[in-house]
Parts: sequence; C-alpha cells; structure tokens
Amino acid sequence: MSPVFPVDQLTQHLHRVGQLDITATDRETRTRELLFLALDAENDEERHRLQDEIVLLNVEVAESIVMRYRNRGIPLEDLVQVACLGLVKAVRGFDPYRSDNFLSYAVPTILGEVKRFFRDNAWVVRPPRRIQELQAEIGAISAELTHARGRTPSVSDIATELDVDAKDVEEALAADGCYSPSSLDRPTVEGEAASLNDTVGGQEAGYERAEAVVALTPLCQELCERDRRILYLRFFHEWTQARIAAEFGVTQMQVSRLLTRVLKQLRNQLGDVEASSPSCSTDIAV
Repeated sequence: MSPVFPVDQLTQHLHRVGQLDITATDRETRTRELLFLALDAENDEERHRLQDEIVLLNVEVAESIVMRYRNRGIPLEDLVQVACLGLVKAVRGFDPYRSDNFLSYAVPTILGEVKRFFRDNAWVVRPPRRIQELQAEIGAISAELTHARGRTPSVSDIATELDVDAKDVEEALAADGCYSPSSLDRPTVEGEAASLNDTVGGQEAGYERAEAVVALTPLCQELCERDRRILYLRFFHEWTQARIAAEFGVTQMQVSRLLTRVLKQLRNQLGDVEASSPSCSTDIAV
C-alpha cells in the first residue's frame, strides 16, 4: 500500500484527474518546479507536502503503467497502490540537478516495483524469473501489434519484435495461467455438478499388482510345490499362518520361518536374475 495516500483519496484523485485538462508539458514543467522546491525545502514537513503534490500530479503515469498488468489475478486497485509506492520512491530519489527528465527515472522505478510485487506475491505457480518478466513484455507488445496490424500477432511476430527466441515466447505464453490457475472445484461446464477434479487421473493400484505378478511368476514357478502352495494360501486366499499350519500339520512358527525364507529368496532373485534356482526347503514336512 502507498505510504502517502489511502485508497479512497487515491481513487477520488484518479477520477478527478481524468476530467482535468493537463497537458504533458504542463505536468512536466510543474513537476520540475516542485522537485526543486522539495529539494530546497526548509523542513521535512514542507518537503513531504511538496513530494505528495508531485505524486498526485503524476499518479496518472503510474496508473497507465499498471494497465498492462491488469486481469492477472490481482485487484487493479492493489496494483495502482503498488505503482504509487514506486512513484513515491522515484520522487524521493530523483535529483533535479542531475537530470531534467523525471519520467525517465520514475517509469523504470515504478515498473520494478510492480514486477517485484508480482514475483513475490502474485504467482501461485512460479516459473523462472526470465519467463515472468518476458510475459509482462509480451502482454504489452501484443496489444501494440494487434492495434497496428489488425490481427492477433503470432509467436514469431512477438519473438521478432522483442528480439527473443520463439521457444521462450511459447514458454511464457504457456505460463499465462500461473497467476491464478483455475480451481479444481470449478465445474467443467457451467450449471453441471462435475468438476475439474473429476477429470484428473489418479494412480491405478492395479498396475503395481500386475507388474509384481509378471515379475514374480517365473520365480515362483521355480519353487517347490509345497512353497508355492503356502505362498498361494497366504497371499491369494489370505489365510492366517495358524490356518496354514493346521493345513500342513505343523506349527505356526515353522510356517513363519518358511515364509520369511521364501520371501527373502524371491527378493534376492528380483535383484539378481542370475541367482541360482532355489532348492526345496526341509524346514517342514508336508
């Protein structure tokens, strides 16, 4: 927010300034006079009053700069306030004794403040900084080319005008929605209940199971019939170890040891396809 003007005062001024007949020359001349007066002011109170007047006199410049950044997920009033902050910094940092062109100093300062605001606050998904800055340039040049040529400019038109690579332009255009991407809860069609989230694919657990079956099938075929039978009952029929032990007439501890050995053997074989074929265990009797 601007350290000088509240929102309501700034809004009233912007409405009023459009009705005033102030030429660019008059504004430049008056701005230069006020800058010298502020620099030579006798006290801080007088200096700040003069600087406030300079800001109000040139706030239309800040507003015009902000126009190229509208409709990017940030309220226009907030952007105007950020631009005014840049204008305040320009007024306080400009030395009229070193240059007579205030706008050549103020415009880059305002642009820097707005770009910094977007970089730090506005992006929901953050593309590289060069893409963020290029996107702002594309927005400005696209409007100019559309007005001049009577059609929407192509990627090559924009790249040529900005003297950048066409791939960078494509990447910047693809990142256009990163300011405020659509909510997954937004309906895909107005008036319908289905949302974007309903169209997003999820991880299918069946693929992992199918992959495991394909990888383990040849290894399990190398096991003896008893080991295969125990694995089949345990993992396909989900029998408890106690029930398997009763089926084979052994103790649950023996079943547990056998399962541990067989599973370790399968893991080793998955990691080493040249492992020797397992021999049938004599841990328990069938």
